Amino acid sequence: MKKLFVFFFSLVLLFTTVAVVPYFAPVADSSHSWGGYHWARTSNPFTLKLGDNLSSGWKPFLTTTSADWSVSTVLDTAIVTGGTNPRNCRATGGRIEVCNYKYGSNGWLGLAQIWISGSHITQGVTKVNDTYFSRAQYNTPAWKNLVLCQEVGHTFGLNHQDESFSNSNLGTCMDYTDDPSGSIKNQLSNERSNAHDYDQLASIYLHLNDGFTTIQSSTAKFPFGQSVSKGVVNSDFENRSAWGRELRNNGHMALYERDLGNNNKLFTFIILAQD
Repeated sequence: MKKLFVFFFSLVLLFTTVAVVPYFAPVADSSHSWGGYHWARTSNPFTLKLGDNLSSGWKPFLTTTSADWSVSTVLDTAIVTGGTNPRNCRATGGRIEVCNYKYGSNGWLGLAQIWISGSHITQGVTKVNDTYFSRAQYNTPAWKNLVLCQEVGHTFGLNHQDESFSNSNLGTCMDYTDDPSGSIKNQLSNERSNAHDYDQLASIYLHLNDGFTTIQSSTAKFPFGQSVSKGVVNSDFENRSAWGRELRNNGHMALYERDLGNNNKLFTFIILAQD
């Protein structure tokens, strides 16, 4: 009888645990790939150049971001001299330009854009808006680490692990939060990338059958026999009117898609500033 009682008690405890844990504990998205978009390449690991167009105050944060993402087994990043004016922060084929500037009270704190040809990323930009980062609310190492890490992560083909600001931190910069350091609510820091991000990158870049590369090099090329046109590369895509149709907006983040023709698209992810 005692053994029977213990058996049934164990079953009750098991089902209670299964029912309760998912409700209280935040769970990372099992797949946070950004639509399957990826850089074309012929081998792993590969190296993506991060163009440094940052002021001196932002450079240490880019160093941290670059080092963290380079922990991935499939990609490395290399900080190189920037190739654009931060005010415009125009894209350079085959790499990622990273910029900061007082872009104005336009509603966005950080922005990431990738240019797509078919399913392949051909170039990207990351911008951080000093109009908001000059304010006490955002002028902290935690917010700067979170935003720069997340926006650069988008340019690799990563989506968010979680998009709720009110639940517990997952311990990754690919998770939205109102407490990036974790110190206010005594929780995990969301300033850096984590193992789940690296696992997702390994999944995105598992295949090696692209047959060409869109990464900046002497052999880089674009699919479909053409690159993104010069006019598109040199355009200014800072403002909402240039981003195309809104795919989603939850009041904290938004995603836009612009059709550039000839199987090319521009995607824009923004982190919205909370005034």
